[in-house]
Amino acid sequence: MAQISDILHAEDITPLQHLQLFARTVMEGFTTGQHASPHKGFSVEFRQHRPYVQGDEIRRLDWKIFGRSDRFYIREYDEETNLRATIVLDASGSMGYTGQGGINKFDYARKLAASLAYLLMSQQDAVGLVTFDTKIRDIVPNRTRITHLHHLLECMVKTEPGQETSLSGVLESLAGRLKRRGLIILISDFFDDANALMRAVGILRRKGHELLVFQLWDRDELEFPFSRWSRFENLEQDEDHLMLDPVVIRQSYLKVLAEFRQTLKTNMLKSEVDVVEMTTDQPHAIALKEYLALRMRR
Repeated sequence: MAQISDILHAEDITPLQHLQLFARTVMEGFTTGQHASPHKGFSVEFRQHRPYVQGDEIRRLDWKIFGRSDRFYIREYDEETNLRATIVLDASGSMGYTGQGGINKFDYARKLAASLAYLLMSQQDAVGLVTFDTKIRDIVPNRTRITHLHHLLECMVKTEPGQETSLSGVLESLAGRLKRRGLIILISDFFDDANALMRAVGILRRKGHELLVFQLWDRDELEFPFSRWSRFENLEQDEDHLMLDPVVIRQSYLKVLAEFRQTLKTNMLKSEVDVVEMTTDQPHAIALKEYLALRMRR
């Protein structure tokens, strides 16, 4: 069984220093943080003036305008608030694949999740975790305390890849569970029905959630480097396997794969969702740093 020290190292955190993960859309939260809030209050960024009405706080009067116009106006501000981020981690059987490079996709996924959780909590954002296969397996609620990071990591290390994938069903379930809008970070290989998946994404987007997708690949899956007759096993159904000549099916496989990747990217783009593809032979901290730097420049 993995240990907490296996999924979060100092060298993973160092490349992320001076980078931040901001929400692009307006968020709701409870405490003062670094993200724009839809609620108006006495806080950071000035929004507008409006006429004074009985019951308004006297301290919010703009006395300069009163001096010029002899009328009372109130200063309104945009609050800055903490982000509620939920990391949704795929623990289905296909995430247990270990290719010729020797790196397990799920081990890579939880290291990425751990780095994201650390980054968000260092910004005083409220981070939660959901693990799933055919259904939701564990839920760790959103909290901002840095001690909460330990609970998130404990959940990650105890989780192992399990059954089939039902990402669309899980997202629809989350849409009903998440009462406040926030950032949902999906870490998966996304081996699911594309139409059902996009319906679920559409439900979350209509509820005001922002989504960020990390799609994980083993290099074997992208290049299909096999050359001899091989036994191909379905990691999500123990007794499902085929004996195949990979040379015969390679071109067909790569064609279907390219169509799948393009369909996912195109549909996610239409829903204003970023798709970040990562391969397990690429250090996750470096790949995450490159994406965050690009996102900040945007």
